[in-house]
Amino acid sequence: MNINATLIAQLIMFLLFVWFCMKFVWPPVVNALASRQKHIADGLAAAQEGRSSLEVAAKKVNEELQVAKQKATEIIVQAEKRASQIVDEAKGNAKTEGDRILASAKAEIDQEVNRAKEGLRAQVSALAVAGAEKILRKEIDAKAHSDMLSKLAAEL
Repeated sequence: MNINATLIAQLIMFLLFVWFCMKFVWPPVVNALASRQKHIADGLAAAQEGRSSLEVAAKKVNEELQVAKQKATEIIVQAEKRASQIVDEAKGNAKTEGDRILASAKAEIDQEVNRAKEGLRAQVSALAVAGAEKILRKEIDAKAHSDMLSKLAAEL
């Protein structure tokens, strides 16, 4: 065999192989590589977008937490103020009720004292009349004694 003919045949076969690869093998491989590259680029872009949206969401969550904490603090402060107002109102109501009960008790005591005084006056008047009656029976001057008894009853 001749080196030149073999070399030319090998060259022709190699060129046919390259043409076949360029025509039928290379385009699907390049398309697959391009598709894979695009898919990887899209994945990286989506990951970057996800990462940035995660950071934005984390910031928003932190802001919402701060707002919620602030609102909770405000609600607690308002509740404490309202509780102290309720306690103050209850104290005021209790003091008012106590004063009313005390005034009622004093009025009742005054009424009882007045009733006792009236009862004592009636008893003293009865005793005075009984004493005067006994005195009048023994003495004849009833007019002087009746004047004296009326003055005594008036004083009582």
